[in-house]
Amino acid sequence: MEPRLDSLPEEFDAPIGGGFITGGPEGIGESYFEEIPVLEPLEVSAAAETDTITEFRRTLGMFATGVTVITTRVGEQVHGMTANAFMSVSLRPPLVLISVDRRARMHALLNEGVRYGISVLAHGQERLSDHFAGRTLDEAIEARFEVVRDTPLVEGVIAQLVARVVRSYWGGDHSLFVGQVEYARHAGGPPLLVHGGKYEHLPHDAPAISLFPQEMLARLAARGSWRTYKPGETIVRTGEPGNELFVITEGEVRVERDGRTRRTLGAGDFFGEVAVLTAGVRTADVIATGPVRCLAVPRDLLRQAVETEPVLGWELLEALGGRLRDD
Repeated sequence: MEPRLDSLPEEFDAPIGGGFITGGPEGIGESYFEEIPVLEPLEVSAAAETDTITEFRRTLGMFATGVTVITTRVGEQVHGMTANAFMSVSLRPPLVLISVDRRARMHALLNEGVRYGISVLAHGQERLSDHFAGRTLDEAIEARFEVVRDTPLVEGVIAQLVARVVRSYWGGDHSLFVGQVEYARHAGGPPLLVHGGKYEHLPHDAPAISLFPQEMLARLAARGSWRTYKPGETIVRTGEPGNELFVITEGEVRVERDGRTRRTLGAGDFFGEVAVLTAGVRTADVIATGPVRCLAVPRDLLRQAVETEPVLGWELLEALGGRLRDD
């Protein structure tokens, strides 16, 4: 979600009742430390084939974060940007912090005393994130705002905060804006996550995966492969090598054998366990009936997991027995 170094950060303007932002006062967000640290050489992976800064960005991208939309209001105009550089600072007093590129117009608007909104996006709001980041979408999307303490907040998110800038600090090519929180509410629900430059989410509803401890779940999600499929797309075909178990986290699939639909599976179900357990080939076609998202777990990773948590092996055997009975 961080902007590329060779382009200006993406932002958006959205009128409440008309009008446009023409700019902000100069010198805002520049309450620097008394001494700026001396730039030291950065050591990155010896195998890196890219420049140092790009490799640094990729390294930072390994830290999974939530996705927020930062907003402020100037007259009747909403201005904001998608950002994952947000963190809590203090409970007493309630403080949060955002990091904003010094080239961004948002940077020029956040002088002390100005309020900004933080809208924490939910899983499934990827299009909102892309929209507010200025990315081109196939279809237009209309965002809706509610105004709290004269501050616009995105509707339908899992959490909202309004903060008033109380301090700003030098942060290299960014500035750090500490805000005292004046309003906070949450609706709950799974968050939209970003990891390695891609959207991710927590697979809470997958029963086989939920058997694992959190640290093992993290390894599965990190080493497994997240895949999405369009309606009507074939996920696996009869006769293909069965090297992966698929866990459905969104959508629904139908399992076909000999041209007949044998069963329908949805979020929380898994398929492909027969070929994975027998080291054989696929015995059925699995087709997405609508948009589908799956976590594909390689056989070797699943074997390691079963050795650590034998109960999963029993779950897979019970599922296999149920499949054979149904057929």
